[in-house]
Amino acid sequence: MDDVWWKTGIIYQIYPRSFQDSDGDGIGDLAGIRRRLHYVAELGVEAIWISPIYPSPMADFGYDVMDYCDIDPRFGSLQEFDRLVADARRHGLEVILDFVPNHSSDRHPWFVESRRSRSSARRNWYIWRDPGPGGGPPNNWLSHFGGSAWEFDAATGQYYYHAFLKEQPDLNWRNPEVRGAMHDVLRFWLRRGVAGFRVDVIDHLIKDDQYRDNPPAGARASGTGLDPLYTTDRPELADVIAGMRGVLEEFAGSGPPRILIGEAHVPLARLMAYYGRSSAGVLDGVQLPFNFHLIGAAWEAGVIDRLVRDYEAALPVGAWPNWVLGNHDERRIASRVGAQQARVAAMLLLTLRGTPTLYYGDEIGMTDVAIPFDEIQDPFKSKEPGGSPGRDPQRTPMQWDGSPNAGFTTASPWLRLGPDWPLRNVAALGGQPGSILDLYRRLIALRRSSPPLNRGAWEPLQSSGPVLAYARVHDGRRMTVALNLSAEPVVARLAGVTSAATVRLSTYLDRQGGGAGPDVELRAGEGVVIGEI
Repeated sequence: MDDVWWKTGIIYQIYPRSFQDSDGDGIGDLAGIRRRLHYVAELGVEAIWISPIYPSPMADFGYDVMDYCDIDPRFGSLQEFDRLVADARRHGLEVILDFVPNHSSDRHPWFVESRRSRSSARRNWYIWRDPGPGGGPPNNWLSHFGGSAWEFDAATGQYYYHAFLKEQPDLNWRNPEVRGAMHDVLRFWLRRGVAGFRVDVIDHLIKDDQYRDNPPAGARASGTGLDPLYTTDRPELADVIAGMRGVLEEFAGSGPPRILIGEAHVPLARLMAYYGRSSAGVLDGVQLPFNFHLIGAAWEAGVIDRLVRDYEAALPVGAWPNWVLGNHDERRIASRVGAQQARVAAMLLLTLRGTPTLYYGDEIGMTDVAIPFDEIQDPFKSKEPGGSPGRDPQRTPMQWDGSPNAGFTTASPWLRLGPDWPLRNVAALGGQPGSILDLYRRLIALRRSSPPLNRGAWEPLQSSGPVLAYARVHDGRRMTVALNLSAEPVVARLAGVTSAATVRLSTYLDRQGGGAGPDVELRAGEGVVIGEI
């Protein structure tokens, strides 16, 4: 299992609305993804993860699912999906789907039936409660999109729970029938050749069965001012996740090894629980609980060094690490740390131990795009001009070339492009030695060809100031990574590096093959990978 594809490979996230439009409606689609598979394969990644493509009213752009076993016509059809999976395999790529089991659309037939009456056969498929004392919501649980998480249904006189939009009622995962139906959804896509799933907000699936009020702000509180003690990360989740994992195990030996990835925004100590329980040395949870801790970390060598050390030390026996720098919900890395440090971040992501996930467009240095108030699409936006534009800035169309609309569409794109698209695009940067795309390609190639980087152990190195340093070791071979997280030149003193070492790759892409030693001069914002000759 040390050589399984999801351990040694890289996952590339595609936000389908923004990747490639093939039919001129301004929205990306499956045929567009197929058209660009050659590019993705040439990058050197092993899998594409596609954000939701199910039929949806698009209240939250696909995270409000109306049918779990079909494709939204905006993106294509089941037949087009089958062609995509087949073409991806021909390009050496696996396909991972987003799975949204916590909530459905309020237009899903299950919920339509559930709200028909209190005696509906599917009433208990969702979370319904009588009004609280005085006739208000049952408790103080809050929606991530603002306000109470309870919506009153006048026809039946009860409230239903929604952790997100009111158009996204939460399913009741305490109901065995819901679990069975969702397991069948997984089987439906696995039979179509899907290699795995990224499970949306997996920490939300089980809520407190006593419906107790969440306590005031604590260690896990977000902008709500409440600690989500009774609405997320409940102990009963272990059985729910093991059940999903069991479905994937049904397909063992048929096709590629399947992968379950979990989105859980929880502290590091709690994240480890999502790997599951160990039986005979095998963990029964998700193989990769997404590690988002680099996203919120201060971009300082000491902070990141401590984070990596703590993460490595916390991993259960048999667990495989993973790292994420960006996704469709977070500001782009180039906007967070700047263009120069975005190159250092690329080297960090692709040389740490574990599976990296790369967000589309980061490989060409795309930044957040300013979206005028009257063009904002995201429901999670400020209600007033000048406030937060939500998540639209990091979801803008992929910049392919210098043709109109950057080659993304022949129509008006659903979100505006970044102003730098005439120069910052795949075609321009792909032919430009030293570009960030050139760096990503070389980093990925080095990672693929180097067992220390794609499967080796991680060793922290003592470093000081703005330098983050560590080694990757496998079968007697050693690679050392030194990253200057500052805008000033610095000398890095690296234990274990001898005079026989050479620079295998620099973020400047101009000193490959040059000699190195225990004292390595790093220019401003430079990272290097050093190996023995």
